[in-house]
Amino acid sequence: MANIKSAKKRILVINKKTEVNRSRKSEIKTYIKKFEAAVSDGNYEQAKEYLTICEKKLYQAAAKNTIHKNAASRKVSRLTQRLNKIA
Repeated sequence: MANIKSAKKRILVINKKTEVNRSRKSEIKTYIKKFEAAVSDGNYEQAKEYLTICEKKLYQAAAKNTIHKNAASRKVSRLTQRLNKIA
């Protein structure tokens, strides 16, 4: 455990940031699961809506340094390929 006051403050800040990042990642995973379910059901319109939401959330997370920008781009690319296969 930290003894220095500034180190204690940093621990509190890190804990808050960790919670925010965890929340963002969880939200992204939820929308990806909904997208996958729509694709597996063959519901093109709903999958298309979820893809736009996923894309927005992924790029926002990359902008906030929750995930790397290349990882976000890779996931968007793979989701788009999945959508194009059922089109």
